[in-house]
Amino acid sequence: MRRILLVVILGLGVAAASSLWRSSNRVVADTSQTSAVFDSDGKLKLPVGYRRWIFIGAPLTPNGLNNGKASFPEFHHVYVEQKNLDAYLKTGAFPEGTVIVKELTRVLNPTFPDGSRSEPSGRGFFNGEFNGMDVTVKDSKRFAATNGWGFFNFGHHPLPYAESAKEASAAECAGCHMSFVAKTDMTWVQFYPILRDGDKTK
Repeated sequence: MRRILLVVILGLGVAAASSLWRSSNRVVADTSQTSAVFDSDGKLKLPVGYRRWIFIGAPLTPNGLNNGKASFPEFHHVYVEQKNLDAYLKTGAFPEGTVIVKELTRVLNPTFPDGSRSEPSGRGFFNGEFNGMDVTVKDSKRFAATNGWGFFNFGHHPLPYAESAKEASAAECAGCHMSFVAKTDMTWVQFYPILRDGDKTK
């Protein structure tokens, strides 16, 4: 009887250890997953479901305030997945595989020279149509030449966007980030309160 009981106890112990090992491996696998999907040519495929990610801010540099020549004359709607935002808030750096989406929307039908218009809420700037998307992906091996981040443009125009995009040259995007914000993990942290100040709602 004791022998049978011992066998049962050992069996339960092995099963528990096996379950714990599998659970541990799942955690590792989950944290290493990325939403970035590349095709056989190394082009990044258009991200899916990004508007359901965490919205972290929307800077605006309209033409009306930049002599009609703003580099990005739109709202920059920026999204990141919650798991990667949580990691950033905890460590001060985004984990490998992080995808940051910047979707552009034009200013809604300006009626004043500065690009603003009047609405019941007052005079200001309001979101118009979608007008393009830029994406950055953190992969230290793939993008070693640009501080571990790759930059992709899916078009600066109304929908639909391109289905895939090749990596932009350093002169197009990465160079500016490398020159001015390398100490903040290649992101413009100062423009986004949740990245700059943390999440104080918890």
